[in-house]
Amino acid sequence: MSKKRKRKAKLKSKARKRPKSRKIPFEAKDFLSLKEAGVGDLDLLFKLAEKMKKKPEAFFGKLKGKSLALLFQKPSIRTRVSFQVGMAELGGNSVYMDPQELPLGERESIKDVARVLSRYCDVAAVRTYHHADTEEFARNSSIPVINGLSDLYHPCQTLADLFTIREKFGELQKTNIAYIGDGNNVLNSLLYGASKAGANLAIATPRGYEPSEEILKDIKLICKESGSKVTLSNNPFTAIKNAHAVYTDVWVSMGQEKQRDQRLRDFQPFQVNGAIIGKAPKDSVIMHCLPAHRGEEITEEAIEHPRSVIFDQAENRLHTQKALLFLLLTRKKKR
Repeated sequence: MSKKRKRKAKLKSKARKRPKSRKIPFEAKDFLSLKEAGVGDLDLLFKLAEKMKKKPEAFFGKLKGKSLALLFQKPSIRTRVSFQVGMAELGGNSVYMDPQELPLGERESIKDVARVLSRYCDVAAVRTYHHADTEEFARNSSIPVINGLSDLYHPCQTLADLFTIREKFGELQKTNIAYIGDGNNVLNSLLYGASKAGANLAIATPRGYEPSEEILKDIKLICKESGSKVTLSNNPFTAIKNAHAVYTDVWVSMGQEKQRDQRLRDFQPFQVNGAIIGKAPKDSVIMHCLPAHRGEEITEEAIEHPRSVIFDQAENRLHTQKALLFLLLTRKKKR
């Protein structure tokens, strides 16, 4: 038996019995973060995404007549295209509004835009700089609102990340994820998703770039229930010791351009490169949410490595978001 198969078998034997999925996933009206999702909700979504990926034609037309509003303050490739293609494959349609066409909160107030789009569309995906804007939009919307990215969270990315790990190792519970880099929105969502799914997360950041104490306090309570372990250090080699997945993200996100020079100096020892790959377990996979700055947070060697699943992650945005749209739009309405 190969080492990878042995690790898969070991993970399955260690996995705790999951709670049963609720009949209605994501009890909250919106999907703004992973705080609202339970283990059963995630399991249900991943099983549906798996079916959609294996047999997409079985779901053609399932959302016929439904419309998705895409309201973006930030540019996007994966989020925009995966939502548009996903909605089309499910038989629905999408309307994209870029920042020049509709600058959120400038030409019209956020609450007015939310009310108007609620009259036209069935669901909205909002991509903002400030998470408070996403929350305001959701408060004034009568349709489900999905966070397509904000400065605080990126929950749709985490769905694809966890689904990819589940694909590669057959299990999420007790898998070990090493995150190396900035304590940003991607890590915030990964903290909630991994801890709720029972995965362990080892974080390595430079001093001063750790996740917020408020989020870590919240995660600590979740870990008590799920059995997950979250550890923090300032040493990437400590984080990757038993990793099934080695994950990184950009050091300079949109809106942080003025900090670029300082960040490049602070994060240089945290690059995912040949040295990291060489010390990580031989069956571990390499992950990045993209876009990648090749030669900064990750090297060309790491991106193109045989164990890289970076483009599997990108593809899985489509499948997990299709599942999310389906679950939000076919559940029984609570109001």
